Amino acid sequence: MTDLDAYFARIGYDGPRDSSLSTLRALHRLHPAAIPFEAIDVLLERGIDISPEAVDAKLIHGRRGGYCFEHNSLFARVLTALGFEVEGLAARVRWNAPPDAPAQPRTHQLLKVAAGGEDWLVDVGFGGCVLPAPLRFVADVEQPTDHDTYRLVPIPGGFAQEVRREAGWVPAYDLSMVPCEPRDYEMANWFTATHPTSPFRATLMVAATRDEARYGLLFNRLTVRPRDGAPVQTVLDADGLEQTLREVFGLPVEPAWRPFIEWAAGEGAPVRPAP
Repeated sequence: MTDLDAYFARIGYDGPRDSSLSTLRALHRLHPAAIPFEAIDVLLERGIDISPEAVDAKLIHGRRGGYCFEHNSLFARVLTALGFEVEGLAARVRWNAPPDAPAQPRTHQLLKVAAGGEDWLVDVGFGGCVLPAPLRFVADVEQPTDHDTYRLVPIPGGFAQEVRREAGWVPAYDLSMVPCEPRDYEMANWFTATHPTSPFRATLMVAATRDEARYGLLFNRLTVRPRDGAPVQTVLDADGLEQTLREVFGLPVEPAWRPFIEWAAGEGAPVRPAP
């Protein structure tokens, strides 16, 4: 069981506890604003435990962030507790990949949720381009949100989710409409957290999407994309990076993070603890 009182306090929600479309939209807006995207535990060789108890202890009570398997599994449990019909899906990430790049494994968790008589694509765990709102499962229709405009392009077996940015339409991921079982996510999470080619093992990434702006951290480069305005980038030293993790993303920075903070700022090499 999910502690709804604790979760709602974590994201700042005090609205109706029902399965309406307005409730879904409200929760979808608040979740990525309050709970950041991050995979710092992967850098620290701690692994990622996606059991409900571990996710709740980390994201709700520990005031940490997480990546897709943590965010969307928590969100799925919350929605299910409220009475929504929720189905787990998986996608191949294509963000920043050239069109001819080899297909990646399906290592991104997302959800299909029924609300208001329609099915909705729900995803609160996709980093700096996370959906600010659910998307209707309709093909080739531009769907504006507070921060970006999205569309779903039909592909065999599912849809390609794309976002419009300054350079045009950018592919985010290719999602399959075949439902997933919990073991599918366990295997994908293990790969993402431990495989040498996983980007999370070699990259500091943190993100939050709030009403006023998107905030994204890649190594020591902070990018702020205002809701109405041009993106602004700032390069941080180690102290500034640690301050940003605390003050911008609200993370409880631990002393064990400091070697990786200095490494991300180009001021040293990380010392990985033994697995």
